[in-house]
Amino acid sequence: MNIFDVDWQSVFALDTPILEIFVRGTIIYLTLFVLLRLVVKRQAGTVGITDLLVVVLLADAVQNGMAGNYHSVTDAIILVATIIFWSYALDWVGYRFPKLRRFIHPEPLLLVKGGRMIRKNMERELITEEELRSALREQGVDSLDQVKECYMEGDGHFSVITHDQ
Repeated sequence: MNIFDVDWQSVFALDTPILEIFVRGTIIYLTLFVLLRLVVKRQAGTVGITDLLVVVLLADAVQNGMAGNYHSVTDAIILVATIIFWSYALDWVGYRFPKLRRFIHPEPLLLVKGGRMIRKNMERELITEEELRSALREQGVDSLDQVKECYMEGDGHFSVITHDQ
């Protein structure tokens, strides 16, 4: 067999109907979006080895359900296009419809006001005092007394406003 003997038809021929690929990709993407959105958002702010492992395992776990048993490049391209479509569509919906924006792009959560921790909000996101103090130190803040306001942003990162600012 010559390395240039490629069955181009099997490389590009559709193995699965386009609508089925789109529906499978849509169901899996939107289901994962909702499930991951319901997980505490502080998990989104950092990517550690366990987070990376979860993403890889999720991708592997949903691959068959999303793709079926396709083998062609064309099927894969349609599936990738479906995933990119939904990523863009959700951003567009969040931009156009303010009532849905909070679900798609969560609002910042106030954790410290006037140097005092807001424990109810910290409990809601399972943030310990030690984690909060660590985040403040990363922002160059030594003491809660220096903090006018501290927010956990929708992406899980912390924003700190000090009295000096």
